Amino acid sequence: QVQLVESGGGLVQAGGSLRLSCTASGRAFGNYAMGWFRQAPGKEREFGAGISRSDDSTYYADSVKGRFTISRDNAKNTVYLQMNSLKPEDTAVYYCGATRSPVPMYDSTWYDSWGQGTQVTVSS
Repeated sequence: QVQLVESGGGLVQAGGSLRLSCTASGRAFGNYAMGWFRQAPGKEREFGAGISRSDDSTYYADSVKGRFTISRDNAKNTVYLQMNSLKPEDTAVYYCGATRSPVPMYDSTWYDSWGQGTQVTVSS
């Protein structure tokens, strides 16, 4: 397994941007597809974006497509989530997850490791 630590959350006005980072420790970060999920109060954890482990194919939920960009740097054991044009409905705790599946899964139960989460709050 890998251990994951997220950073980069904060408070931003609607229309603003944030960049989240998730750094992994442990071996073979490149063997994992990575996903960013989010969980708002009273709601289930939902898939936001994911990136495959080999060819860097990316996947997005409809709610963030065109606004968020996921990327990874295997040399730094880090996956990023660039969030632009933020909306109040993007407010949530954001988690990164690692899965041994070759592609990121939309179902959170497929993930082997999770970070502790980072809060993103978008004010109107």
